[in-house]
Amino acid sequence: MRPVNQLVEKFIPSALVFAIVLTFIVAILALTLTGSSAVLVVKSWGDGLAGLLAFITQMALVLMLGHILANTRPVRRLLAFLGSIPRTPIQAYLFVFAVAAVASLITWGLGLVVGALLAKEVAAQGRERGLRLHFPMLVACGFAGFVVWHMGYSGSGPLTAATPDSFIAKQLGGPLPISQTTFSTWNMIAAVATIVVVGLALFLVAPRQADKIVELERDARDGGVRVEEDIVTPADRVDASRLPTLLLGIMLAAYLLIHFVQGGTITLDIVNWTFLALILLLVRNPFELVALTKDAASNVGEILLQFPLYAGILGIMEGTGLIGIFSDAFVSISTPQTFGVLALLSAGLVNFFVPSGGGQFAVQAPIMLTAAEQLGVDPSIPIMAVAYGDQWTNMIQPFWALPLLAIAGLKMRDILGYTTIVLIASGLVFAATLLIVSW
Repeated sequence: MRPVNQLVEKFIPSALVFAIVLTFIVAILALTLTGSSAVLVVKSWGDGLAGLLAFITQMALVLMLGHILANTRPVRRLLAFLGSIPRTPIQAYLFVFAVAAVASLITWGLGLVVGALLAKEVAAQGRERGLRLHFPMLVACGFAGFVVWHMGYSGSGPLTAATPDSFIAKQLGGPLPISQTTFSTWNMIAAVATIVVVGLALFLVAPRQADKIVELERDARDGGVRVEEDIVTPADRVDASRLPTLLLGIMLAAYLLIHFVQGGTITLDIVNWTFLALILLLVRNPFELVALTKDAASNVGEILLQFPLYAGILGIMEGTGLIGIFSDAFVSISTPQTFGVLALLSAGLVNFFVPSGGGQFAVQAPIMLTAAEQLGVDPSIPIMAVAYGDQWTNMIQPFWALPLLAIAGLKMRDILGYTTIVLIASGLVFAATLLIVSW
């Protein structure tokens, strides 16, 4: 792992600088490969900055609500209990990965936060029991669980395809239900296989007792969000009451029940309202909800700053046709049998420039669906291939590691050596799955 870590430490900048540098790289590629004028490139970039505001809000809510849910008292008590389960270092690493993977399949925002919090909890409790645990490896295992997020409940690609009147509904001839994508037998088997194969890879590269071990600092354990309840006025008593949040949570849960009973579909908004309902039902009072929200907002801020820059990159790629060049380079040499794997590679490459799963899907899915129709490939394959490619190269893209690293107090270079192994292992499963389904 050391050569990879040294390379990253020397050449990978902060995530914000990374986004700025990528902006100019994509602009230069657009100028040279598409023949676009500088005026068109700049205009496409400027127009793109605000092009994903609705989506940015949805993604910010996914992350914020996941962070809040992970920090509610019942969930924190659950994490404390889970932290006591591993009895050996190997068990600790694999346990953190497995729990983070399950949480990511529920919602990616929850998975990122749970991965970091559980890594700290396991490290702290393990140290108390005399275990020597390599904290960067634990955090890497927490982030590794994120490699299956787009196969689960909050996968933005499949959810977009299942949404009536989405931008690809016309191409699809109507909504494509998630029973054919997220909840298809082959995708669920692939999710389990990915967890097993990545777990095996992590087992093989995990530090042994003879290796250098960097433990969690003794004062770094996270005790959760402190809630100050200074009850002086009648208004304070209302803020400290369980009733307001409980009633609103029941009302939102009732709405979700009505939505599904009446045949409603799962969309990004429904995913967010599901977790908001859980939060409202779990928090003790508005005091606690406000405190949790303030804490969560501090982790959302840096992402909100960078998201418009990635939207601008997306604008350049879409406005100049650069994304078509990237994708078509793979599609033009494909057959119905190899299309899925080549679409995966294409999506993995594009994700490095546009790390937003939903944003990437917005510009790449129409191209892939058109090519799939020409080749006679089922539309579920390009949808899931783009989803797989997005989650796949997230393992070496620092953007989505930010919340987890902020909670853990580490840098990307501390975990990249391990997540590169995850990239290789998961890529083998994704490629094999798409080959089998396409054959």
